[in-house]
Amino acid sequence: MASQVKFHSFVEALAEKKHTLGADTIKAALTNTAPTASTNTVLADITQISSGGGYTTGGNTCSVSTSAQTSGVYKLVLSSPTAWTASGGGFGPFRYVVFYNDTATSDELISYVDYGSSITVASGTFTVTLDGSAGVLTIT
Repeated sequence: MASQVKFHSFVEALAEKKHTLGADTIKAALTNTAPTASTNTVLADITQISSGGGYTTGGNTCSVSTSAQTSGVYKLVLSSPTAWTASGGGFGPFRYVVFYNDTATSDELISYVDYGSSITVASGTFTVTLDGSAGVLTIT
């Protein structure tokens, strides 16, 4: 999977106590419109793909595997969200998977992944595979 791009606002949201990453509900949503790391701040800034065909607006939950620091380095490891399964014609196209905090009042954005080209799932499933070792976020 391509590397994650952090939304700039995420840093401020951390400093202002909008995230408790080890306990909050983190979700992955799909979009075909390029996110803007410097100006997008909340999920409402993202144009998600239409609900239906196996995708539900708001995306799927990523469970927290670990949220801890070692020697002053914090790492958040999430399990991959439940796969989206196409039904009734499928879903897409989408190119980006956006991670956000569903517990935070305004669904603050965390990061996104660019798959490089648009994907349409006409049948079968689409799974976001997250790195169980490196995690999705490291703060040094």
